[in-house]
Amino acid sequence: MNLSATLILAFGMSMDAFAASIGKGASLHRPCFREAFRTGFIFGVIEAITPLIGWYLGLFASQYIMQWSQWVAFTLLFILGARMIIAGLKNKPEDNLTTATRHGFWILAATAIGTSLDALAIGVGLAFLEVNIILTALLIGMATMVMSTLGIMVGRFIGPLLGKWAEVLGGAVLIGIGSSILLEHLGYLR
Repeated sequence: MNLSATLILAFGMSMDAFAASIGKGASLHRPCFREAFRTGFIFGVIEAITPLIGWYLGLFASQYIMQWSQWVAFTLLFILGARMIIAGLKNKPEDNLTTATRHGFWILAATAIGTSLDALAIGVGLAFLEVNIILTALLIGMATMVMSTLGIMVGRFIGPLLGKWAEVLGGAVLIGIGSSILLEHLGYLR
């Protein structure tokens, strides 16, 4: 994967955290930048760690399925992208809005872990490709931090509607990247 594909992947991976952050921001009473950055930092750190864990798990299995690596990456990205699109299109009941000005650490960490499970699976897929996993994980973490911070700040204005479409867009990006990897392997893209 080249740098532009890695950046697209990083921002694609951050879309579910962005969607969750919009919801979190919508539930806060005028969140300040400090709270937005705190949320973004927590989400970014967790999102950066999970692809590393997945990558190491993938390395362990890579000796068994290396000849299928592009198919594995495509399948994982397609499934995760489709899951994000389906989740984004589902009608979600409105969360109970409160006048809180800050979310607790454990609530944010649990949300971040929930939105980063796809990054774990992406890490497994990346183990089958020649990528710099440290750079990729850092870019995913930084993109998630930026998008989550922005999500909190705009959440109260935009609310869950854009969050839903942000997740759909993130899923479409993942499917596009997976398709690109497969088409390149099959010789259609050079």
